[in-house]
Amino acid sequence: MGGMSIVKINALTVPEEMREQLEQRFASRAGMVENSDGFEWFELLRPVDGTDKYLVYTRWRSEEDFQKWMEGSMRQGHGGSGGGRGPAATDSSAWSFEVIQQAAPKNG
Repeated sequence: MGGMSIVKINALTVPEEMREQLEQRFASRAGMVENSDGFEWFELLRPVDGTDKYLVYTRWRSEEDFQKWMEGSMRQGHGGSGGGRGPAATDSSAWSFEVIQQAAPKNG
């Protein structure tokens, strides 16, 4: 068994009026990351406690797998995005974590 997975969390500051747009964008992008080598998990987390930060959670087998996907997605996703559609988020922070413990429910 190799090293543990790594987790990338993007904290996106999204004003109330942009939330729907952000969620639609993620919905229309669905399926892009699933085929990537080393990809393990994705979640888009919508805030419910009054904060305006969405969290984008992805888990990867390794840092290398994440970097490879990033390079590939940059090439695809940023080709001539005309139409003046700015980002739905006003601010974003990217955090990296190493998974050092994990648990799953015991079935039965």
